[in-house]
Amino acid sequence: MNSKAIAAIVVSFLAGLLVMGALVWTQAPSLMMLQDESPYGYEETVAVFREAAADAGWSILNHTDMQAVVARHGADVPGVTVFDLCSSKYSIEILERDDERIVTPMMPCRVSVYETSDGTTYVARMNSGLVARMFGGLIDEVMQKASAETEAFIGTVVN
Repeated sequence: MNSKAIAAIVVSFLAGLLVMGALVWTQAPSLMMLQDESPYGYEETVAVFREAAADAGWSILNHTDMQAVVARHGADVPGVTVFDLCSSKYSIEILERDDERIVTPMMPCRVSVYETSDGTTYVARMNSGLVARMFGGLIDEVMQKASAETEAFIGTVVN
């Protein structure tokens, strides 16, 4: 193979890497986080979400009213509530095994309900099904099941 052919292959390879890098850089945020517009106002979405989570057998371990938190520091923002959700049938599968506890910083699952300045309300969360694939094995299996369940009950809130 002559030097021009080798140079063309190297340049093509590097160009392909640049294009892929640019695609990942621009698309990753929209892949990693999910949000759906709620047909309800902020307060009603919070209430409907709480009910849907309970009906699906998920516990709300905690909720944080971020609007109130930042108000204590002099900021005025539209409503934001972050929920910490847990389903013990899934968390037990992870917590029982030492090698799987690496994902505990992502536990419990978090979902937020927030209002934008134009009054539109959204339900947002990490795309845990996508993140799970990076781990493989039991973590992937458990997170896929948990993700499917949370997406199902979030669907009842936003549809």
